[in-house]
Amino acid sequence: MDLNATLTGLAVTGRTDPGPTPGAAAAQRAVEGFADALRAAEAQAEAAMTTGADPHMLVTAMAESKLAVDTVVTIRDRVVEAYQEILRMPV
Repeated sequence: MDLNATLTGLAVTGRTDPGPTPGAAAAQRAVEGFADALRAAEAQAEAAMTTGADPHMLVTAMAESKLAVDTVVTIRDRVVEAYQEILRMPV
């Protein structure tokens, strides 16, 4: 995102709110993808318990959901680490 272009656009239009950013849209898509992965794993687990669906598909779905959770935890840890680093900066 080009900060100068954003500031220039705000100054020209007189707006104080830049609106949604491309980063926010990407974050929203990532959260939706995470939720979809967990829903798919849950549906596969339910199907395996109720209808005797393929156990290999269940293992695959569980591995995908574990990967999704691990990814979200890693991102959260990095965001917290960055925030703590910002707090340690001298003013």
